[in-house]
Amino acid sequence: MELIYQYAWLIPVLPLLGAMLVGLGLISINQVTNRLRQLNAVVIISLMGASMVLSSALLWSQIQGHAPYLRTLEWATAGNFHLTMGYTIDHLTALMLVIVTTVAVLVMIYTDGYMSHDPGYVRFYAYLSLFGSSMLGLVVSPNLVQVYIFWELVGMCSYLLVGFWYDRKAAAEACQKAFVTNRVGDFGLLLGILGLFWATGSFDFMVMGDRLSNLVETGSISNFLAIVLAILVFLGPVAKSAQFPLHVWLPDAMEGPTPISALIHAATMVAAGVFLIARMYPVFENVPAAMNVIAFTGALTAFLGATIAITQNDIKKGLAYSTISQLGYMVMAMGVGAYSAGLFHLMTHAYFKAMLFLGSGSVIHGMEAVVGHDPVLAQDMRLMGGLRKYMPVTGFTFLIGCLAIAGIPPFAGFWSKDEILGAAFAANPFLWFIGWVTAGITAFYMFRMYFSTFEGKFRGNDEKIKVKLKNAAAALAQKSGTAELAPNFGPGAMKKGELDSHSHDSHSHEPHESPWTMSLPLVVLAVPSMLIGLVGTPYANYFEQFIFPPSETLAEVMEKAAEFDPHEFYVMAGSSVAVSVIGITFAVLMYLARKIDPSAIAKNIQPLYDLSLNKWYFDDIYHRVFVLGLRRVARQVMEVDFRVVDGAVNLTGFFTLVSGEGLKYLENGRVQFYALIVFGAVLGLVIFFGVT
Repeated sequence: MELIYQYAWLIPVLPLLGAMLVGLGLISINQVTNRLRQLNAVVIISLMGASMVLSSALLWSQIQGHAPYLRTLEWATAGNFHLTMGYTIDHLTALMLVIVTTVAVLVMIYTDGYMSHDPGYVRFYAYLSLFGSSMLGLVVSPNLVQVYIFWELVGMCSYLLVGFWYDRKAAAEACQKAFVTNRVGDFGLLLGILGLFWATGSFDFMVMGDRLSNLVETGSISNFLAIVLAILVFLGPVAKSAQFPLHVWLPDAMEGPTPISALIHAATMVAAGVFLIARMYPVFENVPAAMNVIAFTGALTAFLGATIAITQNDIKKGLAYSTISQLGYMVMAMGVGAYSAGLFHLMTHAYFKAMLFLGSGSVIHGMEAVVGHDPVLAQDMRLMGGLRKYMPVTGFTFLIGCLAIAGIPPFAGFWSKDEILGAAFAANPFLWFIGWVTAGITAFYMFRMYFSTFEGKFRGNDEKIKVKLKNAAAALAQKSGTAELAPNFGPGAMKKGELDSHSHDSHSHEPHESPWTMSLPLVVLAVPSMLIGLVGTPYANYFEQFIFPPSETLAEVMEKAAEFDPHEFYVMAGSSVAVSVIGITFAVLMYLARKIDPSAIAKNIQPLYDLSLNKWYFDDIYHRVFVLGLRRVARQVMEVDFRVVDGAVNLTGFFTLVSGEGLKYLENGRVQFYALIVFGAVLGLVIFFGVT
C-alpha cells in the first residue's frame, strides 16, 4: 500500500502529460493531430481515468486508516529561509482527488458527443486535461506557496476555457471579466500569504495557525492585524468561489462550452475556493471575527444567488446563479465552524450540479434540432416545455438533480444542506433563517426550471414566442451596445451533419435524445446524486468520522456524534423539507398547473422583480463605477502623460536642439575665430575687474 503513496505524484502529472502530448501535437503537426480527433480524446480520458483509479485507491487506503503521507524536497533556500515543494495525502486530499477525477472523466466522455464536430475539439480536450491537472496539483499541495502556484494555473485554464470561442465578442469579454475579477481576489490572497509569512515565518497550514494564535495571545501582533491577514486570504476564495461581491464573473462564464461549465461549477474552479478555506481552517478558526465575516458573506451570497435565479430564463444562467447560492451555503458552513458539513455539501453538490449542467447541454443539443444554431432561442426556457417526452433520459436525470438540490430526502442534497442549517441554527439563528428561506427559494426556482423545460406543451415551434424573444434580445443588445447576439453554446452541441440538415427546415423536426456519450455520464452521475448523501446521515455520519477539522480528534468527533438528538433533527429537517415543499408547490401552481399567473405577481412587485431580473444591478454598478470610472481615470492619466511627461521630454529635446544649433556656429574649427573669442573674454574680464 505504501507504494501507492510513493507514486501519488502521478495523479496530477498524468493529465498534465496528456495535455502536453496533445498540445505539442497541435503545435508541431496540427493537421495530423486534428485528424486523429478521437484518438487524442481516448488518450486524454485514459490518463485522467488512471488518475481516478489511483485516487480511488488512496481514498480507500485513507478510509482503512493509513496515516497521512507527506513527501517534499527543498526547492529554494536562502540563509534561514527554506521553501519545500512536494505533495501530501490526507483525508481531505483523498476526498478531493476522487471528486475532481470522477467528475472530470465523466465530463470528458460527455465532451466527445457535445463537441463532436467543433473545429477546436482536440484543443478543448488539451485545455480540459490541463485544467484537471492544475486542480489536482492544488489539492495535493503541502504548503501555501504551492497552492498559490496551482491556484493561478486553475485561473489561467478557466480563462482559456471560458473564452474557448474567442472569436465571439461575448466569450472574449466573459473570459476577461473572469480574469480581472479573480485578479482582485488573488491580489488580496497574495498579500495575505506574504503577511502571514512575515508574522509566522512559515507557509505550512498548521504551523501558521498555531503560531498566529500564539502571537495574538502573547500580544506580539494585534488581534486587528490577525483579522486583516485572515480576511485578505479569504479574498482569494471570495473570487474563486464567486462570493459577494466578486460573484459577477461566474454567470458570464456560461459563454464557454457546456462541458467546461459543468467542470467549473462542480469540481474545479469554484471548488478551489472552498477547499482553500478548509486548508486554511487552522488560521481562520483562531480568528473569530474572520469566521463571522466568512459566515455572513456565505449567507448573503446564498440568498443573493437564489433571488436572482428566480427570474432567469436562460437555463444555464439559472444554474449558474444556483451554483453561486450553493457555494454560499458551503462558505457559511465553514464560517459557523461546520467544517465537515461544508465539505460534505461540496461533495454532494459536485455530483448533482455536474449532472444538471450536463443535462442543460443535452437540452441545448435537443433544442438545436428545432431552432437551429440560434443564439437567442436554444437556451431560453420560454421556448421549451414538454421535452421529457422527447428526451426521457435527460428529463429523468434532471428531475433527480432538482430533487437533490431542493433538499428532498433521501436525495444527496438533503443530508448535506440540512447539516449546514442545523449548524447555522446552533451558531446564529439569523444565519439559519437566511439559509432556510434560501432553501425554499432554491426549491422554487429549480422546479420552475424543470417544469418550464420538461413538462407541459412543447413551445419550440411557436413563431410568436420566437419573434418576441428575438425582438427582446435585439433591444437588450442595442441597449448594452453589443451588436452581436452570441450564443452561450457552441456548434459542438450537435453531431456533424445535424446542423446542416436541420437548418433547411427546422420546424419539421422535434427535439431528440442526446447520443450515448452524453447520456451515459448523466445516468452515472444520477447514482451519487441519489445515494451519496447516505454516508453523512446524522444517525451514522461516516463522512464526519472521516473528514473533521484539523484541530479535533476522532475521539472528540465520536463524542459529539453520541450527543445526537433525534427530536432536534426531526424538527430541523422537517422545517427545511417543509419550506422546500412549499417552494415546489408554488412552482407547480405557477408553471405546471397554471393556477397562478407569474406575470401578474411580477407586475404587483415590479421593483423586486426588476431587482432580481437585473441581478441586483451589480453589473450595472460595476460597469459605471469601475469600467467607466477607470476609463475616465485612464484618460486623465493619458492627458498628464501627454502634457507633463511627454512635455518634459519634448522640452528637453527642444533645448538640446536649440543649444546644438547655436553651438554649431561657435564651433567652426577656425583658429582666428577661437583667438577672437579668447581676446574678447580677456577684454571682458579686464573691464569687469577694472570697474569693480
